[in-house]
Amino acid sequence: MKVLLLPILPLFMALFAVAQVKVDLKDYHKANGAVVTQQGQSLLITWPAGNATKGKVVLDLTPAQPLFKTLSLGGQQISAGIDPAFVLTVGKRDLLSQNGWNIFFDKVPDRPYNSYPLTIKKTAVSVRTEGSRTIARIGPVSAGKFSGNLEVTFYNGSPLFNVAAVISTEAQAKAIVFDAGMMSKTPDWQQISWMNTRDSLQQAAVTTSDTARHLAVKYRAITAAGKQGAMTVFPPPHQYFYPLDEAFNLDFTWYGNQYRHMVNGYGIGIRQELQGDKRFVPWFNAPPGTQQRLNFFCLLSQEQDTAPFTAVKAFTHNDRYVQLPGFKTMSSHFHNEFVMNVIMAGKRVPEHPEFVQVFKDMGVDIVHLAEFHYTADPRGPDDKRLPQLKALFDLCEKQSDRSFLLLPGEEPNEFFGGHWLNFFPKPVYWVMSRKAEQPYVEDKPGYGKVYHVGNKEEMLQLLKDEQGLAWTAHPRTKGSVNTPDIYNHAAFFQSDRFMGAAWKAMPADLSQPRLGKRVLDLMDDMNNWGVKKTVMCEADLFTITPHNEMYAHMNVNYLMLDQLPAYKDSWLPVLNTMQHGRFFGSTGEVLMPSLQINGHVSGDSLQLPAGGLATIDLKLRWTFPMNFVEIISGDGEKVYREKIALTDTEAFGEKSFRFTSKLAGRKWVRVEAWDVAVNGAFSQTFWLL
Repeated sequence: MKVLLLPILPLFMALFAVAQVKVDLKDYHKANGAVVTQQGQSLLITWPAGNATKGKVVLDLTPAQPLFKTLSLGGQQISAGIDPAFVLTVGKRDLLSQNGWNIFFDKVPDRPYNSYPLTIKKTAVSVRTEGSRTIARIGPVSAGKFSGNLEVTFYNGSPLFNVAAVISTEAQAKAIVFDAGMMSKTPDWQQISWMNTRDSLQQAAVTTSDTARHLAVKYRAITAAGKQGAMTVFPPPHQYFYPLDEAFNLDFTWYGNQYRHMVNGYGIGIRQELQGDKRFVPWFNAPPGTQQRLNFFCLLSQEQDTAPFTAVKAFTHNDRYVQLPGFKTMSSHFHNEFVMNVIMAGKRVPEHPEFVQVFKDMGVDIVHLAEFHYTADPRGPDDKRLPQLKALFDLCEKQSDRSFLLLPGEEPNEFFGGHWLNFFPKPVYWVMSRKAEQPYVEDKPGYGKVYHVGNKEEMLQLLKDEQGLAWTAHPRTKGSVNTPDIYNHAAFFQSDRFMGAAWKAMPADLSQPRLGKRVLDLMDDMNNWGVKKTVMCEADLFTITPHNEMYAHMNVNYLMLDQLPAYKDSWLPVLNTMQHGRFFGSTGEVLMPSLQINGHVSGDSLQLPAGGLATIDLKLRWTFPMNFVEIISGDGEKVYREKIALTDTEAFGEKSFRFTSKLAGRKWVRVEAWDVAVNGAFSQTFWLL
């Protein structure tokens, strides 16, 4: 036997050597402070995690072994023997009935779909450095007809890392959603923690045989804790949520064993309800050839209980829009229908309606409603329409105070085509129809001046008479599929009373480094049309309750206002700020406290010096590490993009930047800024002479 073993031993060693994965480190650089080494089948990554601590991950490249051999922070092992887990669900996109990939009125789960667990192989591994972050790439991975690689990104200055399955397909017309998380077949966790929708800490002991369950939580986060610390899993706060009409909390987290019978082990993670809100459920676009980034974040903590959630909440300012000196926050387009469902229905009207408190708790200073959306009598008769308007005006006045304005508004959807919103600087009584014998305007006892509008010319006249504004709601999708494009030469659109359009993160596409490309592209198109329009943020939501996942579906406008006007006075300062582009839009995590181009603010017209050199002074504040700033300009025909990488930034920063850009021959310019979680802010347009 000894004689036979001698030739076999070298053969065994040779096979072992071939099986060992050699990590490609040619794009890794030590200069950013992260240390990466390979020891046999282990890849060790150490990065500066803030507060003079080090984060350390050991990746096991051995087949069939958990990828994360150990996770440590500050010398304490937080957990061990963990695998990332993904479940990809693939359905069919309707590209024919409406407006292609911009469709919202789709019901993907009503058609056949399939779910696939992501399989991970470890035959190709590399590490690269991008500024202050270190990215390990492991592959290949696959799920159904999608394939690609796994990327784990570590961010200097924070115990934060991101796990992403970056996958694509050549299959046509696909729509997707995904569930994900971290799991172990032999977990060393002792308890699972989450914040319920009442913002109260909840905990459950780990019992590895317990069947997986899903939870409605606040802050979209769930934590697994062991003896020496905790690991919290949470999604990108806005990107993970495809557009819906309702912001219902659909149990977006899970924990337990054998999740969906596709995750082989006990884990924690994030999830999607495949049926959505059971209205229109479009899921995410997945065009062929695009690199879909299915991802989630992990945050390590040496503490337990509420401490991990305090750290997670900081990334979204506790799901609140922070105050900026010289700005007031405003959000628009809410079909709460409180007037018709409560006041006009004869129900008890609470002193402090719940929906108002939701906005106040989120730090919204000004709320512009969109009441009477298919629920009331906008076309009259007067004896129904006018009391409805009075109830709306009385509600708004009663709920407004020195620090909060609740302002009336509607989505009329009459006269102009498509869907649009209106906004007057004071209560205006008007009816969306006029009989032949009725005057355009008359005085009515108990109401005063009352308008009857019968066509688009009279609608424009009303906006002029009362200094109101209108704009396209959800342009190029939903009920505005062809607008504003089909009426961009109309007198009402060309008028300064038609402000422009509204932005929302729809459709959703996980391959994009920004949200809401549909309307950002429209913004550039309108600029090239040569009309001075603005684009404000809109929410377009129905039910408003503290138990909803409001923050994920929200956005806000930061208006350049030092103070709020009183409700009893004209709100014209609010409308003027919107109309003249004195604001920026934001998801909340990225802020633009200051932006000037050659000393001018957004909405201004400015003369460039000879040579067309523009000096852009931009101050940013952020929570997640930044990704890039983009300077977008146009010459009336083409759009030009200048992307500036901000990969050297760390979490929770504030910095002033100065960029110079040659804009000779351009007619306009604007600025966007986006972070690694695809949260962002965008300015209004600067007009170049």
